[in-house]
Amino acid sequence: MPIHHPDLPHRLLSRRSALLGSVGLLALPASRLAAAAAPPSSEVWPNALQVPGGIARLSLGPAAARPVAHAGDVPLLVLGDVIEWTALVGIPLSAMPGKASITLQLEGGGQRQLAYTVASKRYSEQRLKVAPGTVDLSPDNEARYERERAHQATVMATFSTPLPDALSLRMQVPVPGRRSSSFGLRRVFNGQSRNPHSGMDIAAGTGTPIVSPLPARVIDTGDYFFNGNTVWLDHGGGLLSMVCHLSDIGVKPGDALKTGERVGAVGATGRVTGPHLHWGVMLNRTMVDPALFLAA
Repeated sequence: MPIHHPDLPHRLLSRRSALLGSVGLLALPASRLAAAAAPPSSEVWPNALQVPGGIARLSLGPAAARPVAHAGDVPLLVLGDVIEWTALVGIPLSAMPGKASITLQLEGGGQRQLAYTVASKRYSEQRLKVAPGTVDLSPDNEARYERERAHQATVMATFSTPLPDALSLRMQVPVPGRRSSSFGLRRVFNGQSRNPHSGMDIAAGTGTPIVSPLPARVIDTGDYFFNGNTVWLDHGGGLLSMVCHLSDIGVKPGDALKTGERVGAVGATGRVTGPHLHWGVMLNRTMVDPALFLAA
């Protein structure tokens, strides 16, 4: 099914309102004018961090309609209004430092490239010696993993509307607890490097409730080889989150959740050594650091 990037209803600011606002600012004393021109004190979410596994916030400027932007052939989340549109771009952990770009669709049918720079970031590395059977998969488990990967690729391609609220993208941590493994950590088992850790692990006891970090629609649940009992949540516009290793799944596909509503409970299902929550956040089919959506 083709992926569309529909133009949603947006707030209109009339020329008259803008002019009156400018006149009002000019009538202010210099000290009050500086205060009025200062940006809001509240932080913008997600935080921008232009590194592998991070997020770029790229200004698209003003436009009467929501711009359409892509990274390759993947649609991007574009939020804002006619005064200022912003593209939120998830940067893959595999991205090389240097120049990168997105593509903007122009009203006349053409395209324009918008460049940005990816800075380098060195993530932690952990070297472990384990029994060979815990690293190498049997043929049956390998086949199961490949089937599950193909299915989850269709889940990760979800791009839905309505889009999330640009002013409400600060996420709630799905479960309280200590962060036991950070995003981007690379593990080396018996000298064999594995993919870097693509989420945030939070230590919590079996049965601890897990909640939705934002308003969401449940788009997939299942028991997967590596991730165990898993729930995928769709927050709109290609912004997804997943919670893994659950002892209990308390929702089903199609359920609509508010921020803080229960999704399930912490467990130790899948390939784990103990109970904890693995929480992943995906933007334009790219796993990004969940910490960028959280208060420090």
